[in-house]
Amino acid sequence: MTDEFFFGKLFIVLNRNLSDLGIELFLYKGGYFLNYIKVENLTFYYDEEPVLEDVSYHVEDGEFVILTGENGAAKSTLIRATLGLLKPAKGQVTISKKNVDGKKISIGYIPQQISSFNVGFPSTVYELVSSGRYPRDRWFKKLTEKDHEHVKKALEAVNMWDMRQKRIGELSGGQKQRISLARVFATDPDLFILDEPTNGMDEQSRKNFYRLLRHSAHKHNKAVLMITHDHEDIKEYADRQIRLVRKEDSQWRCFHMSS
Repeated sequence: MTDEFFFGKLFIVLNRNLSDLGIELFLYKGGYFLNYIKVENLTFYYDEEPVLEDVSYHVEDGEFVILTGENGAAKSTLIRATLGLLKPAKGQVTISKKNVDGKKISIGYIPQQISSFNVGFPSTVYELVSSGRYPRDRWFKKLTEKDHEHVKKALEAVNMWDMRQKRIGELSGGQKQRISLARVFATDPDLFILDEPTNGMDEQSRKNFYRLLRHSAHKHNKAVLMITHDHEDIKEYADRQIRLVRKEDSQWRCFHMSS
């Protein structure tokens, strides 16, 4: 029995069993990967104007993917349609129900300019980010040492550890955006979907952030999809690039390109 035949039979058995859990598993180079996001032939209209046409892409566990394109390329629209926040005119969007461990998938989504805390918000930076570590329906459970390590790493990743005791209302808009990112990291989701999260960060902070994303994908099997304009800045960290480019008739189409 050849290795190829053996892996093929194993794949059939695994795929049949895992399909009942909502997991779509594929054989690739002698191993397996899981599509956390799969979009096929998506078309979206604003009023009567098509802005996305026949877009297909995927994001697997264990990879860091960037979505790029010039201003107005409907990148955020594509993300929102992928998440079900906008309804496409046609096409199919599938987000895996389970993670690689067969548990319910968790998603961390950060849209542009999420921070909207007012000056009277009573929490400190550390308290807010720590809240991402509380299990659902178990708010009064004491955080473990591991939880606190997650919070520290998340704040360090966005260069906000030194401001952990500051009140939220004392922060600038850019700083509030950073702690919103840190809270998402503290929740430890399986799938990160980030819309231009590095706006307002300096070069070193961006690089630290990209390293954390790559580490999360490669070492912890997270899937990362991130919209960015800084594709040259991020090029050495990302695994793949998906680029939206203008068609001659002013519509948009999505292409897979190597980063």
